[in-house]
Amino acid sequence: MKDKHQEAFKEEAYELLAELEESLLALEQTPQDDELIGRVFRAMHTIKGSGAMFGFDDIASFTHEIETVFDLVRNGKIAVTKELVDLSLTARDEIRALLDGNDQSEVDKREGIIAQFRQLLPAPPSAADQKPPSSGDTELPSPEEALVTYMLRFRPPPEIFLSGTNPGNLLKELHQLGACKVVAHLEAIPLLSEITPELCYTSWDIFLTTSRGLDAIQDVFIFVADDCQLDIQVIDNGLNSDDEDYKKLGEILIERGELNHDGLNQCLGQKKLIGETLIEAGLVNSDQVESALVEQQHVRGIRRKRQETEVSSSIRVPSAKLDKLVDLVGELVTVQARLSQTAATFKEAPLVSIAEEVERLTGELRDNVLNIRMLPIGTIFSKFQRLVRDLSAELGREIDLTTEGAETELDKTVLERLNDPLVHLLRNSIDHGIEPPDVRLKFGKPRKGKVNLSATHSGAHVIIQIKDDGAGLDKEAIRAKAVQNGWLAADAEIADKDLFGFIMAPGFSTAHKVTSVSGRGVGMDVVKKALDGLRGTIEISSQKGLGTIITIKLPLTLAIIEGLLVTIAQDYFVLPLSVVTECVELTREDIARAHGHSIANVRGEIVPYINLREKFRIEEESPSIEQIVIAEINGNRVGFVVDHVIGEQQTVIKSLGRVFHLVDGISGATILGDGTVALILDVSQMVQEEAAVNNEQ
Repeated sequence: MKDKHQEAFKEEAYELLAELEESLLALEQTPQDDELIGRVFRAMHTIKGSGAMFGFDDIASFTHEIETVFDLVRNGKIAVTKELVDLSLTARDEIRALLDGNDQSEVDKREGIIAQFRQLLPAPPSAADQKPPSSGDTELPSPEEALVTYMLRFRPPPEIFLSGTNPGNLLKELHQLGACKVVAHLEAIPLLSEITPELCYTSWDIFLTTSRGLDAIQDVFIFVADDCQLDIQVIDNGLNSDDEDYKKLGEILIERGELNHDGLNQCLGQKKLIGETLIEAGLVNSDQVESALVEQQHVRGIRRKRQETEVSSSIRVPSAKLDKLVDLVGELVTVQARLSQTAATFKEAPLVSIAEEVERLTGELRDNVLNIRMLPIGTIFSKFQRLVRDLSAELGREIDLTTEGAETELDKTVLERLNDPLVHLLRNSIDHGIEPPDVRLKFGKPRKGKVNLSATHSGAHVIIQIKDDGAGLDKEAIRAKAVQNGWLAADAEIADKDLFGFIMAPGFSTAHKVTSVSGRGVGMDVVKKALDGLRGTIEISSQKGLGTIITIKLPLTLAIIEGLLVTIAQDYFVLPLSVVTECVELTREDIARAHGHSIANVRGEIVPYINLREKFRIEEESPSIEQIVIAEINGNRVGFVVDHVIGEQQTVIKSLGRVFHLVDGISGATILGDGTVALILDVSQMVQEEAAVNNEQ
């Protein structure tokens, strides 16, 4: 049985290694970035410490040597060089191998890496160069790094409003500097009959934790400092982060001069809370006690937060549990649809009311559960920096990879299955697209090629684009290969978009030689198959000499979709609502005017259609007026003829099982509210098959 603590360490270590790789690649571009150096050091330090704690001694001892080097980098004693980054990435891969339990990770290899790191260490100073440490040399955190807690006593003059100053705005500015708690002193406010509205009777105690320093605080009060009473004291310098406790209430009041030791001692024997006792004894007022309590709670809270890690604000949940939760929500959606249908049938007001409430709650639950599974696409974008770096070195290219939209979110399942297709596409862009530096210079291009990877939301879809400024696709070579393979007639006219589509056919390759990266005719067909499995589409546009753009369109989630429910005879079908643009009628007269062609005239536009009754060989007679559901697929409008359109349907996708997984045109099934099974149509596949049949004819 696996040790759960070791498994938890491995999960955290994998995340730290991903962050380490990302930081090292960024550090190579900006070697003077202290924040990146700190991130690298902290990742190494955490892996080492946790590894030793959970029995991964090999990882701990190996990482310790690398951490030592980066400690010197952090202190400015070793410079960041390409050699150091290369070596650190190699060490990162070795730690990953140790985590994976890879037998190929040998002791000799690790010792060789450690020896290379030790060569980077500066020579130890001679005895003459050494000097005894000074007691004043203790290094404290800089004001920009240290979180210091201040107590501010702000007593504005009563006439402050008359000068056009609002104390409330000053307090808002303080909130912008950091964590802030404010206590108002109201004891000076007179009776209502004696109040002058233009005067300010309130004063404040403010407890502010900030890294901005004293000057930033004083700047807030720069225009009123001469007229008001302002006292600023440091009450916690941030150096006691290991001690969550703070002063007792009586100590705080004594330090402020609001209470003396004799008064405190008189009240300590009472059984009541000390604050209540002091107020009843008339030694302090309620505002003073409240202020002291707020100070105590604020400082304790800040110290507690220093001890907590970011991990404490989140919970690790196995993906299998999330998948089960999504399945249960899917079942709940089905039951809710059945309840709504039953309520509509019986038309009982209480039942209808309950059904509507359940529908609202189910919708919120569904959206929240699906959001839990959403991850930013940047989690895989960051991996590609290393891929591009290594391939650039292998192929002799100079490439600048930029990414946009890393915060765009996708379902976890989609994201996991998207990694390999994107790797294939990036490898092709680098190998086939970006030219060697000397070739680029010859054509007047910058020496360094550019590859841009971007992601944006578009309704219920995510659009991912890979752009490069390389050589572009050779249309003539692709056409010649398609003709050679018998896929295209020699004199056929074809749009560029359709011509470029041939490169995704199995076995297609125009490479003159096979490399370790490409040229075997395997890759783009795998990409196409993987994207089809994700209900996604891919489109390629290119200009020779200028570059290529590959556009991928993917659904946000694979679990639940909005669909359009239709019927043919007694059978139910669902079309993905995201591709549907409109529905129009198809009469017998419309069919006759088409003279045997499957086309319809929609407001002057000729739209081809697929008759689903004929495709699925449903023999019952069609109604006199049928419906055409018009969808937009790969930029083209295509219709699907059905008997009736029922309406929108929230669809929980169910697998059809192994027996039916090869059925063309069907991507799954769903269960309707009355228990009836409806098939979910794979409209993209149906259109491709229809186009292939027409080409053969």
